[in-house]
Amino acid sequence: MDVNELRTKSIEDLNEQLRSLEKDLFAHRMQQSTGQLTQTHLLKQVSKDIARVKTFLNQKSRQIGLKES
Repeated sequence: MDVNELRTKSIEDLNEQLRSLEKDLFAHRMQQSTGQLTQTHLLKQVSKDIARVKTFLNQKSRQIGLKES
């Protein structure tokens, strides 16, 4: 996931991206529990992507909060 791409996205787009990543993480966890996940690095990678998106959501919401004040 490209950081510059995340910077340019709106809050709505970031929320949509977050929901998608959380669904992916759930699917990967289910695959791991049933022994179907062969690429175990995907769990860590998707978790880090979720953290990145949440960070940018937090930053953007703070910027909007400061502009309104």
